[in-house]
Amino acid sequence: MSLRDKAGRLVMAPRVQNFIMALIIFNALTLGLETSSSIRNSHGQVLSIIDQLVLSVFVLEILAKLLHKGWRFFKDGWNVFDFIVVGIALVPSAGPLTVLRALRILRALRLLSVVPQMRIVIQALLSALPAMASVVAIIALIFYVGAVLATNLFGIHFDEWFGHVGRSMYTLFQIMTLESWSMGIVRPVMGVFPMAWIFFIPFILVTSFAVINLFIGVIVDAVQSQRHNTENRESNNVPKIEDKLDKVEKELAEIRSLLSLKEHVHNSDP
Repeated sequence: MSLRDKAGRLVMAPRVQNFIMALIIFNALTLGLETSSSIRNSHGQVLSIIDQLVLSVFVLEILAKLLHKGWRFFKDGWNVFDFIVVGIALVPSAGPLTVLRALRILRALRLLSVVPQMRIVIQALLSALPAMASVVAIIALIFYVGAVLATNLFGIHFDEWFGHVGRSMYTLFQIMTLESWSMGIVRPVMGVFPMAWIFFIPFILVTSFAVINLFIGVIVDAVQSQRHNTENRESNNVPKIEDKLDKVEKELAEIRSLLSLKEHVHNSDP
């Protein structure tokens, strides 16, 4: 077995992957501890050493994958993601690059590539982007129409909220999130325009309870489709494994027959 194959078997072993997963979680906790000034003052050097050791392990993991896969390593988007996250941590965080030190916490996002269940969810979200774009377009259209109406209806008396289309869209976004929409915005407007509820209530029903739920529906459907595809790929691999096992069994049977024939010939010799 070549060094490349040994590196691949080592880095892809379940125990190594579980260790990397635990190390990512541990590193995220230590980086969180560094945000405490008291802990940083008392144990800052220890945390820095731990951070360097963890980073060294991550670098060795990336190098092992590069040794095993070569340039094929960059064909996998998850490998590219890991490479970028670890590479950012290797950039010297001095001078104008000091901000990169804060980006070390991005290593925690490597859990997305290590944990299979998380990978399925992220892949589902990416596959759902075209459908989500359609939902965003619907919401944008509703917001624009609502903003123009609100500006024309309420802008004269409530310039701070509905003075122009931009302000109206921001106010309607606040109403959609249901944050202080009644006592903060709608009731003051109804004090001047008693029938204003005819505009606001349908807007809330359409945006908060109908269109927004389309996002959830699209994402749930994408996750189910992704899991279904994953299960199909795994089920398609089962016959291949069975065929390989049958081939191995046939080869073993041929070897046994050859050995028995050789033994028979050897015994029959005077």
